[in-house]
Amino acid sequence: MSALRVVVADDQALVRTGFRLILESEGIEVVAEAEDGEQAVAAARRTRPDVVLMDIRMPGLDGLEATRRILADGAQDAPRVIMLTTFDLDHYVYAAMAAGASGFLLKDVTPEHLAAAVRLVRTGDALLAPAITRRLVERFARPAAQEAAAPHRELATLTPRELEVMTLLARGLSNAELAARLQLSEATVKTHVARILGKLGLRDRAQAVVAAYETGLVSVGSAPGTP
Repeated sequence: MSALRVVVADDQALVRTGFRLILESEGIEVVAEAEDGEQAVAAARRTRPDVVLMDIRMPGLDGLEATRRILADGAQDAPRVIMLTTFDLDHYVYAAMAAGASGFLLKDVTPEHLAAAVRLVRTGDALLAPAITRRLVERFARPAAQEAAAPHRELATLTPRELEVMTLLARGLSNAELAARLQLSEATVKTHVARILGKLGLRDRAQAVVAAYETGLVSVGSAPGTP
């Protein structure tokens, strides 16, 4: 696998420098830095990185809109976006995940966790554990969307087993927990998850959780394992 290439977007020079030093010490190449959303979008298009570390709050174009623009065309080779925030469960992060971001990190992340997170999303996985994603969705999902949720146009293409897997995934179960609950191997669970993402055109587990709530497949406040 080729070397990891990253763009760091943050309006604070010290944050950008610190992240660059951490990543480069781990053999991860920082191909560009950006101090606002416009620069982040331009850098992503120019350098075609594997991952963009995107601050949410930046002057001018913010990280949320920059993420939307970077991921707007749905290209298979689009970079993975990790949102950077000072606040746990920032409501902007939910919107960013819905726009296609693969997760979020707090800015006080440890060097080890930062490098591991970049490597994780590069493989196509979501950075957030399902339980954390569920907490985020339950806190910020719009009540109106819950009341009048329209089924995802491809939801009907899922098999009964895939719907079951997606429901449990959205309720916070890990692959190991899914395997135990459904009496399947973890490899089989991973296959089901991959098929769900492919059929629904989703980038990763984080988006699958968001989709499960926004379509009404799972409702806020329901018990784990139930719609």
